[in-house]
Amino acid sequence: MRVPLSWLREYVDLPATETGRDVQAKLVDGGLEVERVEQLGQGLKGPLVVGKVLTIEELEGFKKPIRFCTVDVGQANGTGEPQEIVCGARNFAVGDKVVVVLPGAVLPGDFAIAARKTYGRTSHGMICSSDELGMGSDTTGGIIVLPPEHEVGTDAIALLELVDEVLDIAVTANRGDCLSMRGVARETAIAYGLPLRDPALLDVPAPNSYGYPVKVADPIGCDRFTARTVTGLDPEARSPIWLQRRLQKAGMRPISLAVDITNYVMIELGQPLHAYDRTLVDGPIGVRRAEPGELLTTLDGTKRKLDAADLVITDNRGPIGLAGVMGGANTEIADSVTDPETGEVKGTTEVVIEAAHFDAVAIARTARRHKLTSEASKRFERGVDPQAAAAAAQRTVDLLVLLAGGTAEAGVTEIVSPSAPRTISMRADHPDRVAGIEYGRETVVRRLQEVGCDAYGQDELVVTVPSWRPDLTEPNDLAEEVIRLEGYANLPSTLPKPPAGRGLTERQRLHRRVGRALAGAGFTEAPSYPFVAESVFDQLGLDKDDANRSVVKLVNPLSDEEPALRTTLLPGLLATLRRNDGRGNHDLALFETGLVFHPSANPGVAARLPVDRRPTDEEIAALNAVLPVQPRHVGAVIAGAREQAGWWGKGRPADWADAIEAARTVAREAGLELAVEQGQYGPWHPGRCAELYVFVEGVKTLAGYAGELHPRVVKAFGLPARSCAMELDLDVIERAGEGTVQAPSISTFPVATQDVALVVDAGVPAAAVENALSAGAGELLESIRLFDVYSGEQVGEGKKSLAYALRFRAADRTLTVEEATAARDAAVARAAEATGAVLRGA
Repeated sequence: MRVPLSWLREYVDLPATETGRDVQAKLVDGGLEVERVEQLGQGLKGPLVVGKVLTIEELEGFKKPIRFCTVDVGQANGTGEPQEIVCGARNFAVGDKVVVVLPGAVLPGDFAIAARKTYGRTSHGMICSSDELGMGSDTTGGIIVLPPEHEVGTDAIALLELVDEVLDIAVTANRGDCLSMRGVARETAIAYGLPLRDPALLDVPAPNSYGYPVKVADPIGCDRFTARTVTGLDPEARSPIWLQRRLQKAGMRPISLAVDITNYVMIELGQPLHAYDRTLVDGPIGVRRAEPGELLTTLDGTKRKLDAADLVITDNRGPIGLAGVMGGANTEIADSVTDPETGEVKGTTEVVIEAAHFDAVAIARTARRHKLTSEASKRFERGVDPQAAAAAAQRTVDLLVLLAGGTAEAGVTEIVSPSAPRTISMRADHPDRVAGIEYGRETVVRRLQEVGCDAYGQDELVVTVPSWRPDLTEPNDLAEEVIRLEGYANLPSTLPKPPAGRGLTERQRLHRRVGRALAGAGFTEAPSYPFVAESVFDQLGLDKDDANRSVVKLVNPLSDEEPALRTTLLPGLLATLRRNDGRGNHDLALFETGLVFHPSANPGVAARLPVDRRPTDEEIAALNAVLPVQPRHVGAVIAGAREQAGWWGKGRPADWADAIEAARTVAREAGLELAVEQGQYGPWHPGRCAELYVFVEGVKTLAGYAGELHPRVVKAFGLPARSCAMELDLDVIERAGEGTVQAPSISTFPVATQDVALVVDAGVPAAAVENALSAGAGELLESIRLFDVYSGEQVGEGKKSLAYALRFRAADRTLTVEEATAARDAAVARAAEATGAVLRGA
């Protein structure tokens, strides 16, 4: 909602020294979100005056039409002589009043005006369009042509209200009253403690039996309908400058007088209105639900097929408007047209004004169903004051009579469904208990009265809610009004006192350690949405019977293209990798921890829990029983350079070993060493995929996979070549862990290092050899590291040599050479038995 400060001052007598920034601070303190204050006309400097076009000479020989004009600007140029100006616009003629900026002036955007030679002539200034003055768009698309009554030489800055401040307010869904000058003015008056001149306080004639006939067939969808008729409108009448400028400042485009007036009153009072050309309405106006398949062409020129839930305005022919959203083209106010033969101006001369109140839910659903959001629907779905309909209709009639020379017919139609004011019972000290501060009954009652409530009672208040605040429905809403008006900044700051012995669980600590460890290893956390399309499993190369293809689908997904919940973290991570690589970030290491979702063993429909009491343990258990299984996973993707090149070296690209190392980094935070075996699974390259195992209560359990992605997956996702990934089940890692990670004990005894080179078949995984060596070496083995891989003539065709460094140490003594050698020989013997390894050179 854009609120011009000059317009706001009409309803609240703000101090003359108050700026838009001051008002912004007050409204923000009161709970309104004022995003910014726009300074209109900032840097604008005259002379900018009204001029009269005296002559126009068409200049020939140029690619586009150019005109050389003389304009009378009075004494504004200091001489009284006509001003010579070159202009390319075509929408003005001799005798028209225009806006002229003279040399020495500065337009918005720091555009200085000076005499300059152009198209063979010297132009002493400019004839201005609305865009050049920062006024916003209008219907002319060219030079501003003023009404003839404005005198030559008049200051156009004041005439066009070019200097102003506009507050841009982000109105929340519950504050529909603030989508109007009336609502914002009320908040401003409360903030400053000043009286409000309510623009809705008008003398409105009582309804009678000879107004325009209206039939409401759906009183739930439309509980109030006011109709007024104005005849004798001048089709040549134009919106005055002040009306156009207020609409432009509020962010709306002037169209025609009748439409501009309805828009103006909507902004002023918050009540959407619609004007019908009475000569085009066939019979009584009706309000009903649409018949399935009915068609309506709306004002935007779109033919729409209506739904049975749509609320429509009708006449004898059928729908003539989508209620509360947009009118129909068949009763549109006609633009004035001059008959070329007779010179007679034709246009709409009789209008029927509609001011109605529609059901907020019905309007919101209709607008979304037709993907048609309008200023009217935006207000109706947030809540419109039903009591303001009659005043809005009267205000519209008054302006049509004043500005278009019309005559208001005496007939007044008002159909109202019976309703009683809403009341809420609340303890007088309820705001005190919510805020933790003592306000007292007098303050509570005073603040509620300021927002329009009536409050009666002592310890127990009975509060009558004003018609313009449909969001006030319960005691907490009233407490919020008291608290925000007293000032959120005045609430005491109280730190919670957690009971001793509580804090993060061991599971939470593990998750945090994992995140810190991966970040320390150079990975960047990249959370993603948990929604996927089922087609992504084809891109990942999963088998048809893979368990990850069994998904949980959402009834109301954010996107119809992604209706399922993820069963793996890879789709989100790979999409993030592709997006970053496409934007020039080629060296990437990303990770994510998050839940994945698998259907439960006993799928069912969750029962709706009660809201008026705490659910029972049985109800909570029944709800949990149908929830999907939600293990927490950790995933990582790597692409590009893992080590950057520089003066220190050549660097190296990321490969499958980096993905496995990322998995080991995760496992180490749980005090585990992963068992790595060669494997094969959907997204990974069949020759560069590792299966990662841990032992849970002595049982070898698969925890995840790591390695280089399959080329088909890389191509399907549009990833960099040789991209790598890993994914682990953190819940399995947690179960395999030993709780709190213990610091390693440091031995004071020296280490004994033994190197061993083994020749194995080329297809034997290095991890299998390493596992066999570890198992055979026994308890004395402290660590094992593969430091060289060789294949060539010296080891024979189809063979490879793997060289390992084995470190042996005892906790209570210095190992002898014989002990270290025996441990090494035992390790080699186990490797030979398990993998067929032979000592190189033996």
